Amino acid sequence: MRLAVLKERRPGEARVAATPETVKKLIGLGLTVAVEAGAGEGASIPDADYAAAGAEIAPDPAAALAGAGIVFCVRAPLGPGEGEVDQLSAIPRGALLVGTLNVWEDPGRVKAYAERGIDACAMELLPRITRAQSMDVLSSQANLAGYRAVIEAAMEYGRSFPMMMTAAGTVAPASVFVLGAGVAGLQAIATARRLGARVSATDVRPAAKEEIRSLGATFVGVETEETKAAQTAGGYAKEMSEEFRRRQAELMAETVKKQDILICTALTMGRTAPKIISAEMVAAMKPGSVIVDIAADAGGNCALTKPGERVVTPNGVSILGWRNWPGRIPVAASALYARNLLTFLTAFWDREAKRPNLKPEDEIVQGVALTRGGAVVHPQFADKTAAAA
Repeated sequence: MRLAVLKERRPGEARVAATPETVKKLIGLGLTVAVEAGAGEGASIPDADYAAAGAEIAPDPAAALAGAGIVFCVRAPLGPGEGEVDQLSAIPRGALLVGTLNVWEDPGRVKAYAERGIDACAMELLPRITRAQSMDVLSSQANLAGYRAVIEAAMEYGRSFPMMMTAAGTVAPASVFVLGAGVAGLQAIATARRLGARVSATDVRPAAKEEIRSLGATFVGVETEETKAAQTAGGYAKEMSEEFRRRQAELMAETVKKQDILICTALTMGRTAPKIISAEMVAAMKPGSVIVDIAADAGGNCALTKPGERVVTPNGVSILGWRNWPGRIPVAASALYARNLLTFLTAFWDREAKRPNLKPEDEIVQGVALTRGGAVVHPQFADKTAAAA
C-alpha cells in the first residue's frame, strides 16, 4: 500500500506530517512512502534525507497521491478554489486521510470528504484517554506553542525576565500571568519560571489549581460551585455562566494591570475563544507590557488581538496575535506530530494484511473518524450534514 505525505500549502504552515525517522518505520510496516518534493523544507528536512530513509520523492501532489491508500497531512488539503493546487481532488477514492483537518473552522469539509469517498480522520478530535496520549496531536503541538509563546514574549519585552543584581543596581523580575492552564499554559508557566519570572496563572477547571501551584506559580481565580464542574469528560474547559464571567472580569481587571506579560491560552473545544482581556484592561497596563495570544486562531482571548498581526496599542502595549503557534517552531513540532500519526496508524495496523484496520467500535476511531465509505459517520457532524442537505 502507498502512503503519500503532502507538502503543506496553507499560509504560514512550515510543518510536515512525516520525518525520515517515521518514514523508516512506515516502510517497516510494509508501506511504500511517497513524499512530495519540498514537503520538509520548512522543517529543515531536505528531500535527500527522505530519499535516504527509503521514500520516493514525488515532483508534485498528483504524483505523490497517484494510487495512494493513505494520505498524511498536517492541515486540511486544499480544495477547489482554495489555492494554487487542488490537492483534495487528487486524493484517490477510498483513501484514508489522516491529519489535523480543522473541521470546526469549516464543517463543509466533512461533506466534501464524504462526497469524494475519502475516509477522513481528524486527529484534533482524538478522545482524551490514556491509550490515546501518544497519538494526541493537540497536546504535543500545544506544549511547543506554550514554550514558543514565552520565548517570543521575552524577545518583545524590553526588560529582563529574571531579577538581576549588579553593581549599577537591581533589575526586578518580570511578572508573567498565564490565562489557561492546559498543556500550552502549563508549559508557558514552566518556561517563564525557568527564565526567572514571577509567574501567576488562572483557569476555570478545578484540577488546574494544584497543577499551577506544582510548577511554582501562584493561582489566581474565582472559585465557586460552578467551577467544580467546569471541565468536560475530555478534559476541556466548559463555557461558563454570565455571572461567573462578570466575577472573573472583575478579578482579571485587578490582576492584569499589575502584570508585565500576559500569555493567553484559554480555549473551549469547537467554539470561539473566550474574551477574557478587555480593551479597558489593556488600557490599564503599563507601557512596554506584552500580550501573547496563543488563542488567536480562535479569535483570541484579548479583545484587541488581530489574528495574524502584531498590534501596539496607544498606551504602548504589544499584542502578538500570530496564527499557528506550533508552526513557529516547525522542526520540533514536525518531529512530534509525525510520531503522533505514526503511533495512530501503527495502533490500527493489520500486520498480516499490511493495511489499516480502523474498527468502528473502537473508542479512538469513533472519536476521530469523520467519514467512511462515502458517508459522514461522526455524530457531531452527521446531524449538521443532514440538516444542510
